[in-house]
Amino acid sequence: MRITMLKKIGSLLFALSVLSLVIFHPIQEVSAETLSDIPDRSKENINLLIEKEIIFGYTDGTFKPKNPVSRQEATAMIGRALNLDNTKQKTTFPDVTSDMYASGYIASATEKGIITGHSDGKFRPNETVTRAQMAIIISRAFDIKGETKKSFPDVANDSLYYEAINSIASAGISVGYPDGTFKPYNKLTREEFSILVAKAISENGDYVVQEPSEEKPEPQEPEEPKDETLDVLEERIVTADSLNVRQGPSIDYDIVGKLTTGNAVKVHKLEGDWAYVSYGELKGYVHTYYLVAKPGEATPQTVAIDPGHGGKDPGASANGLVEKEVVLDVSLMVRDYLKDSGINVVMTRQSDWYPSLDGRVAIAQKGKADAFVSVHANAFMSSATGVETFYYAAGMTDRERKSYHLAKFINDRLYKAMDMNNRGVKNAGYRVIKATTLPSVLTEIGFLTNDNDARKLKTQHYREEAAQAIALGIIDYYNWRD
Repeated sequence: MRITMLKKIGSLLFALSVLSLVIFHPIQEVSAETLSDIPDRSKENINLLIEKEIIFGYTDGTFKPKNPVSRQEATAMIGRALNLDNTKQKTTFPDVTSDMYASGYIASATEKGIITGHSDGKFRPNETVTRAQMAIIISRAFDIKGETKKSFPDVANDSLYYEAINSIASAGISVGYPDGTFKPYNKLTREEFSILVAKAISENGDYVVQEPSEEKPEPQEPEEPKDETLDVLEERIVTADSLNVRQGPSIDYDIVGKLTTGNAVKVHKLEGDWAYVSYGELKGYVHTYYLVAKPGEATPQTVAIDPGHGGKDPGASANGLVEKEVVLDVSLMVRDYLKDSGINVVMTRQSDWYPSLDGRVAIAQKGKADAFVSVHANAFMSSATGVETFYYAAGMTDRERKSYHLAKFINDRLYKAMDMNNRGVKNAGYRVIKATTLPSVLTEIGFLTNDNDARKLKTQHYREEAAQAIALGIIDYYNWRD
């Protein structure tokens, strides 16, 4: 018994000695580079938080980016960012005791109205933070107000978190998923929450503790390029809905403006993953991930956009939607995106009238178009859903080969943007794409007869997504062709 007791005491002393090393001895300086498991895509954001001592790595040299972030952890991060009092103390929540490491931050954040408990009066400190909760916490903590209205199909206007989500989306902190949804009940990981906090700090520096000026990147170092003295390396097209233009090549620099999908920018200088660009009077740095090559200008590009049906021919009708109206709305937006990208556009109709099938081809050829895209919406049994794009080929002539690639480029963009089933690229003899000498395709942007597809096509958001996808697919085609 005595030997057993001595072993227990020895084990306890050893554990305490190890703990003292962790608590009292400084751990070697860490960064996103020294932590072994931080994805490249988030290193810059996480480094910002590590430098400001808002978040830390683990003693084993990892960050554990996929671990869920709890309400206690999230509050501690916000508390550090705002320099709140973390003196351990009693809180108003029965499940947050004074000996918990974040009790001070929880008490301070509660007092400032940043966080609240659940309806049962509990805080539930170990519960994983959802995206909706994140929006509320960040919008309150950094006093972010929505300047424009953002629409997400899965966020009801009368929901408790609508204003908070609208605020952070309007500020560009979290713009939702590629399918246009916000997924408010999705659980957040350490990586995701860190990125969002870093963006909030970057976007709203006035609301956080200011670091000494010598530690803050100076926008003038390096000196801002004077684009009038720099050559234009190339022109590129913006693919993001809203792209921040900054004073310098990192998220640490102030935002000087924004670009939108389809903007054709002049690239004057490249610095790593950042490009110094100009768009009219707007000049600054943008991340190159959101830029694609502009089609070459050696061969002029003129595309005919054909909104299907029209006038006496309504096309399909279901779920309160009329095909001729939906596709005209989308096609006019395609026109605008392409024109902004420097591509000439011929419209077979710009209002509610009916050109014949052969008449549509004639309009395209008279306008000297070199490609033809007909936009339609599908109809079938209610279970049928998704996006598909057609081309015509009897063999594989140069025109038919180009038609296939045009269809594939558009379809690949479209089904992802619409978050719909990919029904693929198919060969079909529709007259409007068969009786022509132009590379031609007919794309179906969803089924009016399917409840889910129709619900999306009723929203301006998804119509814009469809238009952007078709326009970017056409740009992809011209880049491939030239």
